[in-house]
Amino acid sequence: MELVEATEDDLDALVDRWCDLAKGMAEYSELNELDANGETVEDGFRAHFDDDEVTDYRIVHDDETIGFVTLREGRHPSRRYSRYLRVVNLAIDEDHRNRGHGSSVLERVRELARDRGCDHLKVSCEWHNEDARRFYRDAGFRPKQVDYAQPLE
Repeated sequence: MELVEATEDDLDALVDRWCDLAKGMAEYSELNELDANGETVEDGFRAHFDDDEVTDYRIVHDDETIGFVTLREGRHPSRRYSRYLRVVNLAIDEDHRNRGHGSSVLERVRELARDRGCDHLKVSCEWHNEDARRFYRDAGFRPKQVDYAQPLE
């Protein structure tokens, strides 16, 4: 398994996989509902290509793209652990799940974080997504804080 930095040529593969991921998240909260009138997914990924703090990678296994991961670097200057790499999106195609690919991605992300001088990783997932919570807990992540959201209607 390898992570290959995504380019404009990978846009369709990223968009399709993100849409699948986003549709799956809709079941966990009304705040995850997709809005066709909002910024397009393509525009979002194009913005990533221009943002030095965000990198999208194709997850490649046996010369086949089987998912993607989006990483964002950040800092908390007042904290002892101040430089982090956040896993923003991590999606493995359904027919490739439960084969260790996600764990391999996280190991590679740890290596990237160390190479970039980061001292910790961050990730978040939907509270009711038990599979994701178990996956990250099994990968050594610890709960740190709880996010709350409120629609303003």
